[in-house]
Amino acid sequence: MALSDASSPVLIRCKGILFDMDGVLISSLGSVERSWTKWAAMRGVDPVYACQIAQGCRSIETVAKLRPDLDAEAENRIVEDMEMEDTDGVTVLPGVLKLLAALPQANWTVVTSATEPLARVRLAAGGIPVPKRIITAECVSQGKPDPAPYLAGAALLGFAPEECVVFEDAASGTKAARAAGCTVVATTFSHSIESLADAHYLIPDLTAVEIESLPRENSLVLKVTPVAGRG
Repeated sequence: MALSDASSPVLIRCKGILFDMDGVLISSLGSVERSWTKWAAMRGVDPVYACQIAQGCRSIETVAKLRPDLDAEAENRIVEDMEMEDTDGVTVLPGVLKLLAALPQANWTVVTSATEPLARVRLAAGGIPVPKRIITAECVSQGKPDPAPYLAGAALLGFAPEECVVFEDAASGTKAARAAGCTVVATTFSHSIESLADAHYLIPDLTAVEIESLPRENSLVLKVTPVAGRG
């Protein structure tokens, strides 16, 4: 299915929008791969596998899975330090700044598997206006694909999960958002279409989304042009 074959636009009414960070708002794939490759070499782990399972999951859970014999918190600090020092190539993705400019601040936030310090460093590197409050790895006891992060994101905005639209790019994130009861729109930036089966709609990036704010109703109308066959 070619990404250029777009289907007819759909209108989605909601109150809140929850954005994953990497692969939706920004790209930091280079930093992620370099940092996890370096850590994997230090700890005798297959770097290709490490980079693969690190996507979309909390780093503390990734290191615990890869080296359960080590102190996960200590290893997580090592990885995070590497990632925070490496912002080369962190870029904002297409359509992001225009979409965020059209959104009322009270109606959106970021829900990421990164820690708060790392998330703020990366968002700033990408030129993203960072909300005062975001959901990060420290906010929940269970990360994606558990629904806890997106349940927390909806609660942070003061809306029910079913009143929220989630923008994701990873299989673990789409599973989490779907389990939370949100409407899920996935970008095809970093994962295969086949791995995003839990998404309601697929889009190439946020240029496929237009937004109308309805202040009197404290609600939003999204016009989404999905990839053909998934709308």
